[in-house]
Amino acid sequence: MEREHLKSRLGFILLSAGCAIGIGNVWKFPYMAGQYGGGMFVLIYLFFLVVMGMPVLIMEFSLGRASRKSPVKLYDALEPAGTKWHLHGYAAMAGNYLLMMFYTVVAGWMLKYFFSTATGTFEGMTSSGGGVNQEFANMTADAGGMVLFTFIIIIAGFFICSFSLQKGVERITKYMMLALLAIMLVLSINSFTLEGAGEGLSFYLKPDFEKMVEIGVGNVIVGAMTQAFFTLSLGIGAMAIFGSYIGKERSLMGESVNVLLLDTFVAIVAGLIIFPACATYGVDVDSGPNLIFVTLPHIFNNMPLGRVWGSFFFLFMTFAAMSTVLAVFENIISCCRDLTGWSRRKTCIVNCLLMLVLSLPCVFGFNLLSGLHPLGGGTNIMDLEDFLVSNILLPLGSLIYVLFCTCKKGWGWKNFLEEANTGKGMKFPAAVRVYVSYILPVMIAGLFVYGIVTYFI
Repeated sequence: MEREHLKSRLGFILLSAGCAIGIGNVWKFPYMAGQYGGGMFVLIYLFFLVVMGMPVLIMEFSLGRASRKSPVKLYDALEPAGTKWHLHGYAAMAGNYLLMMFYTVVAGWMLKYFFSTATGTFEGMTSSGGGVNQEFANMTADAGGMVLFTFIIIIAGFFICSFSLQKGVERITKYMMLALLAIMLVLSINSFTLEGAGEGLSFYLKPDFEKMVEIGVGNVIVGAMTQAFFTLSLGIGAMAIFGSYIGKERSLMGESVNVLLLDTFVAIVAGLIIFPACATYGVDVDSGPNLIFVTLPHIFNNMPLGRVWGSFFFLFMTFAAMSTVLAVFENIISCCRDLTGWSRRKTCIVNCLLMLVLSLPCVFGFNLLSGLHPLGGGTNIMDLEDFLVSNILLPLGSLIYVLFCTCKKGWGWKNFLEEANTGKGMKFPAAVRVYVSYILPVMIAGLFVYGIVTYFI
């Protein structure tokens, strides 16, 4: 079976960035910045994005390009004989399925909120009582509605992927990402005109060490480190797949920088949209996960032309979520084709049907199965799936990629560096070998242990 390839460098950058850009950027990043004091959190986040996220991103791209295989088969092409690195390939494939089991549900929420805002459902509602807060509860409690919007996301995603790589995923992602960036710029310009723009931007962009001490220096650092690491969805081969579709004309350090810049741009601009609005309408910036689904609809209700701006915002959120869905679906499709030899069309049909079924536990976890608390307390099935991906598969997978690229019993530092630096552009510095081989694995392992321990305390 001949390996498909991307048509252009821009397609590779936008597809890779689209995979990284998602709900973590436009939902989690702003509310975490609000909870952890604004400017200092943003500064520390950017630092860890470079020292932790970038090396692993380059490694994933390198493994994909060197092997020309999907994550489930890349080790077979690169690992030394007699080793067991390839077992992680199956865990990575499972991670992609598990991620989409709950991510498609949240993407469905974004789509539902777009339609609700555009049709005026939220007009006149407040953020408490029987208003927007109740509307979110009603949405998740409606099993039929949740199934409908989740299924729309899944069917649309696999339909787009069923065309060739270039005519389906690459073409649609290009248009969607460009539209996403345009909508973000329009929304941010509108936020700058709000009365509280100066106050909101000062909180968001001006580092305040006193506020950091008040919240807890360790809490802010770990929060920023966690967000910086997980924003790129590293560890399950979500990036390796796009490395397998590109040529060797450009070095992977430069390409990774471009992806990181786009990912960071979207996260930062999401905050530029949200914090001026919060300051203008006297809304607490540390409202946590409710920021998108409860707080912002209330803000749009009180804003001139709020229905228009709200509709644009949730369209932007839908595009951000959908860009990740398409990228991960492509990963799933490539893994299945490498394992079965099926055509792209057959693989899409089978996986579409499979994903429709696999998404149901998460959908029903908010209604029909709401009495099920797999992790205790008030947790639901989505919390379990998110925990398995975010706290186990992503950090452990990233650790395995780092060790495989630096250990003598793996692919090895020499092979990794040669692949990463093949082509024109920025080169990955050989001088960071000690850091990447010893310090970075300890940091990732520490993040894994911290995530497990704090989740259950």
